[in-house]
Amino acid sequence: MKYIVNSKQAKAVDTYTINEIGIPSLVLMERAAIAVVSEIEKRITDKDKVLCVCGVGNNGGDGIAVSRILQQRGYDVSCQMIGNHENSSRDNLEQRKIAEKIGVPFVNAENLQEYTIVVDAMFGIGLSREVTGVFAQWIRKMNEMQAFVYAIDIPSGIHTDTGQIMGCAVKADVTITFGYRKLGNVFYPGTEYAGNVVVADIGFAKEYEKNFTHYTYQREDIAKYMPKREAYSNKGTFGKVLVIAGSNNMAGACYLSAYAAYEMGAGLVKVITPKENRTIIQQLLPEAVLHTYDTEHIERQKNELIQDIKDARAIVVGPGMGINVSSENLLDWVFHETDVPTVIDADAIQILATRQREIPKFDGKKLRWLLRKNMIITPHLKEMADLLGDRKHLVSMQNQQLDIREIASENENILVLKDARTLVMQKEKCYINLSGNSGMATAGAGDVLTGIILGLLAQRVEPYIAATLGVYIHGIAGEEAANKKGAYSVTARDLVKMIPEVLLKSKL
Repeated sequence: MKYIVNSKQAKAVDTYTINEIGIPSLVLMERAAIAVVSEIEKRITDKDKVLCVCGVGNNGGDGIAVSRILQQRGYDVSCQMIGNHENSSRDNLEQRKIAEKIGVPFVNAENLQEYTIVVDAMFGIGLSREVTGVFAQWIRKMNEMQAFVYAIDIPSGIHTDTGQIMGCAVKADVTITFGYRKLGNVFYPGTEYAGNVVVADIGFAKEYEKNFTHYTYQREDIAKYMPKREAYSNKGTFGKVLVIAGSNNMAGACYLSAYAAYEMGAGLVKVITPKENRTIIQQLLPEAVLHTYDTEHIERQKNELIQDIKDARAIVVGPGMGINVSSENLLDWVFHETDVPTVIDADAIQILATRQREIPKFDGKKLRWLLRKNMIITPHLKEMADLLGDRKHLVSMQNQQLDIREIASENENILVLKDARTLVMQKEKCYINLSGNSGMATAGAGDVLTGIILGLLAQRVEPYIAATLGVYIHGIAGEEAANKKGAYSVTARDLVKMIPEVLLKSKL
């Protein structure tokens, strides 16, 4: 597990390390500069010419220190200062004094094409307004140079907390960030401007991490959180679960969800689906137990269907089941006849969006959904906008202007907000998923995700962990599929087929 921080948290851990632990700020700056130089030295040659473009704050101080260390190691380097010298931070002024004493050339660079490496050190994590004037001019200059670009902490012009472009931004090849990833290096479009992100440990106080709420997983976390398979066991040991999904001409959703649940280790998967899907599901997934119903007369089977709901250890409801009376009945029975962990997806979300008894109208400040804490709701951005009551919220979410992390912080239930960077939130906790790729933008991928989460719930994984780990494994399966087939050709079934590969490589 690795933490991801916002600008406030990044500044706070820096201040805590300096003031409470007692590590001087110049020591941290020196460590930061050495980390940047270590990355540069992975590709620099004696023929390269380096330009460090430095602002007047501490990010610029890092850049000045980088130019000094590179010069002392024998490289051809110059330093270009941008901004009002009178506004320089204390550490920036100190670094410039040191650099000038050992002969680092401070220049007004004109022939920029002679430089083959550029170090962007204009702005750090404090940028909060649009870049204009000479700073914007230099960002454009750096982007027009035919040079390899290293950004210090975050590319200049990217908002640290949202990843948005503040007018214009440096397009880096490599970003060296300190201590922890920054949200702006993770969210789009900032992640595309950051290039390859390297996280350098410069000695921040580890005990401060208890204050962080945003994090992501790494491959070793799969083995850490996956449940163990006991030798003395049967199918009941690993969970009897229920997939309520599908409609006429939409059999694929329940098939993919049930198939994924089996591949994740569920003991027995029962599928509740309309009678039109019986033959298809029996042929595609004979391992599934079926209970089909007549959509026109579902009340006749009410008692049997409720018994299935009561017998399940965990439930998925919604994929491809349509919005109709029978779907509403099934959703109501899930809400009122059981309290087991439940994944609410797709059409079930659309039904909830119209019912204020479960999803009260968004007041513009906080979500106050009346859902159990073991309910996992999995909207994509358009569905989330519908849950908020207005499609105008869609653009705000895409631009991170509407901070779902903040407005969902009081909710007991688990929210999986699906996007290129999927977020999993419960109360103040926020998992940010970094696995996956564009190949997963394909029909049925969301149905596979619900099945993966269900398979984990079947094995009694705590619901929030099931949601976060399920999202991560889903993304890794996408990476494995793209490695085998290429991103253009990935299908939802490929994602399911890669689940065993992911688990095998995790050495459980």
